[in-house]
Amino acid sequence: MIPKAKFLATLLSSTLLLLGARAAESHAISGDHPLVQHAIDARIDPVSGTIDGSDRLTLPDGMVRVELHLHEGLQPRVIEGKAALDRIGRDGHLEHFLLTTDGNAPVTIHYGGPIRHSLTRVTEGMGRARQQTIGTIDADGVFLNGYTGWYPRIADTLAHFTLDLTLPRGWLAVSQGQGPDIEEDDDARRVRWREDRPQHEIQLAAAPFRLYRRDTPVAEAQAFLRLSDDALAARYLDATSDYLTRYSDLIGPYPYAKFALVENFWETGYGMPSFTLLGSRVLRLPFILNSSYPHEILHNWWGNGVFVDYTAGNWSEGLTAYLADHLNQALLGRGAEYRRDQLKAYADYVRDGGDFPLTHFRGRHGSASQAIGYGKALMVFHMLRIRLGDTTFVRGLRRFYDDNLFETADWGDVENAFEIASGHKLDDFFDAWTTRTGSPTLHLTSLRDERLPNGAWRVRGSVLQSRSGAPFPMTVPVVIHDRRGKVRELRVDLAGRSTAFEAMLPAPPVRVAVDPRFDTFRTLLAGESPVSLSSLLGADSGLIVLPAAAEGAAADGWRGLARAWLQGQPGWQVRTDTDLSGLPADRPVWLLGWDNRFLSELVEVGNGSGHFALDATRRAVTLEDETHDAVSPVLTAERNGQALGWIAAATPEAIAGLARKLPHYGKYSYLLFTGEAPDNLLKGLWPPGDSPLVQWLVEDRPALTLPEPPALVRR
Repeated sequence: MIPKAKFLATLLSSTLLLLGARAAESHAISGDHPLVQHAIDARIDPVSGTIDGSDRLTLPDGMVRVELHLHEGLQPRVIEGKAALDRIGRDGHLEHFLLTTDGNAPVTIHYGGPIRHSLTRVTEGMGRARQQTIGTIDADGVFLNGYTGWYPRIADTLAHFTLDLTLPRGWLAVSQGQGPDIEEDDDARRVRWREDRPQHEIQLAAAPFRLYRRDTPVAEAQAFLRLSDDALAARYLDATSDYLTRYSDLIGPYPYAKFALVENFWETGYGMPSFTLLGSRVLRLPFILNSSYPHEILHNWWGNGVFVDYTAGNWSEGLTAYLADHLNQALLGRGAEYRRDQLKAYADYVRDGGDFPLTHFRGRHGSASQAIGYGKALMVFHMLRIRLGDTTFVRGLRRFYDDNLFETADWGDVENAFEIASGHKLDDFFDAWTTRTGSPTLHLTSLRDERLPNGAWRVRGSVLQSRSGAPFPMTVPVVIHDRRGKVRELRVDLAGRSTAFEAMLPAPPVRVAVDPRFDTFRTLLAGESPVSLSSLLGADSGLIVLPAAAEGAAADGWRGLARAWLQGQPGWQVRTDTDLSGLPADRPVWLLGWDNRFLSELVEVGNGSGHFALDATRRAVTLEDETHDAVSPVLTAERNGQALGWIAAATPEAIAGLARKLPHYGKYSYLLFTGEAPDNLLKGLWPPGDSPLVQWLVEDRPALTLPEPPALVRR
C-alpha cells in the first residue's frame, strides 16, 4: 500500500501549474508512472451541486492493489469486475480507499454525491490576495481538478481518459485533450472529451458557455465565453494561432489537439493542459493577450508537456516566463528594461532570510517567491543563452523538450540537454545558479586607454564580482563606444573574482559599460534603478500615515486600504498624521490623501528631483510636462535612500480599487488613475541615474545608442 504522506503530496503536485494557485508546497511524481485508463461517464447537476458517475478503470498488468481517493460523501462501490473496495482513511475532504482486483479485467466504480466548496481568500502580501477553492459544482459554474476528488484518482499513476458528461441544456464542459463532441437531447446535453497523452490528473470546468472554434496549422483554437462576444473571441483565436505557431517552430510540435481560452466565474489565471481558465475581468484586460495568455499557452510545452519534478525544484515557471513574458518584451525592444525589473523585484522583495535556491522553488506564494522562481530563474536561462549563443541555446531547448516530453524532468535534465547541445560541461554553471542563494555585485576596475604607435587605441580594464562566499561563474558583456559611435562588445568570462579584458579600437574610446543591458543576475547599483512602488511594497517594515483631516467615506476608504495592506505584514504600522511630530527616516513611508499634513515633505523631494510637481489647492499633479486634475495620483520619491510613496484619490469610491490594483503595479514609479474603478491613465518610471558600471573616457559626453540584440524569434 502506498504511504499516505506520499499519496497526498502527489495529489497536490498538479495544482502548482495554476497561475493563481501555485502556493502549495508539494512534490510531483518522479520516476516511471504506470498508465491507468479512465472511462468516466457522469451526470452533473449544477443546481443541486452533485455528480453521479462511474469510472471504468483499466489497470496495468500486475497492478492488483491500489490506493485511490474520492471526495467525501461520494459513496463509491464496485459495480463491474471482480474487485473489493475498502475505506482505509480520510484526510480533510478526501476519503481513501484500497482497491483489490483479480487482475483479469477492468473494474467499474460507481459514485455520487455533492461537491460544493466556497471560495477562500489567500493573502500573498501587502495588498495582494487571490481566491481559490478545492472544487465546486454550482449554478454559477463547475471547477473540479484531481485534488477535488471528483473521480477515483490513483496515486503515483498517469491517466489516459475518455470523459462523457451529461449537463443541463445550454451548458458545456471543458477538459484537456480532444473535443468537445456534443449531442443534444430533449432536456440535456452530452459532451465528450478524450485524451490519449499521459496526464497527472483530469481537469474539468463547466458553465453555460458560448463556444467559438477555429482550425489552425498547429491545433484547434477554441474560446469558451460566458456571454457572446464575437470580437473578443476572434482576438483570442488569432492570438492562439500565432502563439501555437511560434512555440511549435521554436521548441517542437505542440503536444495537444487544441488550446482553449475558458472564461471562469471568479478571477483566476489558471493553466491546465490544453486550456487556460481566466476570470471575466482578467481576460478582458488588453495586455493579457501579450503577457499572461502566451505564458499559459507555453505551459503546454513546459509543465504540461514536460512534467516538473517539484522535489528538485520547479524550473518550468522561469523557462516559461523567459520564452513568453520576456520574449514579448524583447520583440518590442524592451528586453533590457524587463530584465532590470526582475533584478529590482529580487532586490525589493527578497529580504534577509527570505532567499532560497532555485532547487527549493515549488510555486509562487507571494512576491518574494515569484522574484526567485520566475525572475531569477528566467535570468539564469538568459545567462545560459548569452554563454552558449542563440543557435546552441535553441538546440538545447529542442533537445530538452524532445528527450522529456510527457516525462518528469528536473534541473539535472535541463543541464544534460544543454550539455549535449553545446558539447561542453555546464555543471559549474548549474550548480552555482540553482543550488546557491544570493546575487553578486559587479564592478568595473583598472580602466585605462592608450593610443598605440600605429594610430589604433587600446582599452584595458577588469570586471570584478564581490560577494560573501564563492564567486559565481558568469559571462558578462562589456560594451565600448568609440568617438565615431561604433560599438565594440566583449564577453568577459568570470570564473573567479576578477577577469581582465582588452579591446583594440580604430578610434578613441568614449565610454565603457559593464552589463548595460542587464544580461546577468546581479545586485543593482545606486543609480541603475529608480525608486518604485515595489521599493515600498516589498519592504518588511514601514509606516502608513492616514490623513486626520479626511472625513466620511474618504476616511473609511483610507482606513480600509491600510487594513488590507497590513494583512501578512507584521512589520508595518499605521498612524494618523496628527499623532506624529515628524516622519521617521529609517523605513519606507506611505502617505495617504491630498490633505495629509506631511505631503509637503514629498513635494520638497519632488521639486528637488524635477520629476513631478503638486498643487494641493487645485488637487493637480504635473507629470511628463502635463498637468492633470480630477485624477487619482500615485507617486514615489527617494529621500537619502528612504522610499516615500503617496496615494490620493479623485473620489472616495476610487480608494478600494486603488487598494486592490496598486500591488500589481510594483515596477512603476508613478501612476495616474481616473474614475471610480479606477482606470489607469498614465504609468512610468523615473529616469535612472549614472551607474558606477559606466565610465566615461572623455569630458564631453555625446548621445550614444545601444540597440537590443535580435530576439529569439521574429515578431
